Amino acid sequence: MMENSSVELIFVLHGLNDTRKNKQIYFAFGLVVYLVTLFINLSLIVIVILDKTLHEPMYLFICNLFVNGICGASAFYPKILADLFSDTHVISYTGCLTQMFVIYWYVFCEFTTLTFMAYDRYSAICKPLEYHYIMTHQMVVKLLICTWLFSLLETSVGASLTSQLTLCGHDIDKIYCFNWDVVKLSCSDVTATSIYGYIILFSHTSQAVFIIISYIHIIKASLKSKTEQVKFMQTCLPHLITLFNFNISLLLDILCARYGTGQGLQVLRNILGVEFLVMPPLINPIIYGIRMTQIRSRLMQMYSHTFNALRSVVWQG
Repeated sequence: MMENSSVELIFVLHGLNDTRKNKQIYFAFGLVVYLVTLFINLSLIVIVILDKTLHEPMYLFICNLFVNGICGASAFYPKILADLFSDTHVISYTGCLTQMFVIYWYVFCEFTTLTFMAYDRYSAICKPLEYHYIMTHQMVVKLLICTWLFSLLETSVGASLTSQLTLCGHDIDKIYCFNWDVVKLSCSDVTATSIYGYIILFSHTSQAVFIIISYIHIIKASLKSKTEQVKFMQTCLPHLITLFNFNISLLLDILCARYGTGQGLQVLRNILGVEFLVMPPLINPIIYGIRMTQIRSRLMQMYSHTFNALRSVVWQG
């Protein structure tokens, strides 16, 4: 048995065993995707912050998705990029818990943000006359604070329970640390961890039910008028795409982590295991940048001004 309080345990990550031959290609691809993810998310965050016409509930929630996407991507990319240039893929016990903590915080915050966005769209389409009284600036601030603090609380309890487990192994068949993979190494009682897992599952299932009910009402209201149909296509469709992409990615990873075993499935596990960390932070700003007219126009204006400024500098030089 390995006591976590004595000499620090070192985990061995086996997910990259099949990438040694082409690690330079994987590194270059991963670095480009990470930089693009950071660039487009930061660009849209700056646009929302600087443009006062975008200081509306919907855009503030979208901006929160961009901030959270950067957090999620940054919990994954730096470590794997470093591992691609290392012959030993290891992570310390503290580093593993830290990575798990940030990833779970990202997951919970993403889902809670999407839930509040569903409530915002429900209020805007189903109760248009009351919308500005419901979604006040103070309410939006409270919901955003609740998103981060509630997610932090969920993550902290889970991390605390995991840190108390006595581990009897150090091999993780993944390219990053995830709670279930560490719990499987436990040789102590995991009842408390399992119960808490079901509590989290119930909590977020309840959020999913709320989202479904909200959209049933939204769709019914949208069918009554062409104006509401246009509003649905412009604001609700990107949210639905984002929600679907995130949940499918997360579900595939959970199913593969629990039921996918065997070295032959390593590549599949890697793909499914990183999708919820790679795709939402990359796809969300693209979806909203294309579908949301105001964001798209501000983005084009910003890049147009930047391009003109650079061209002037070049010509003067």
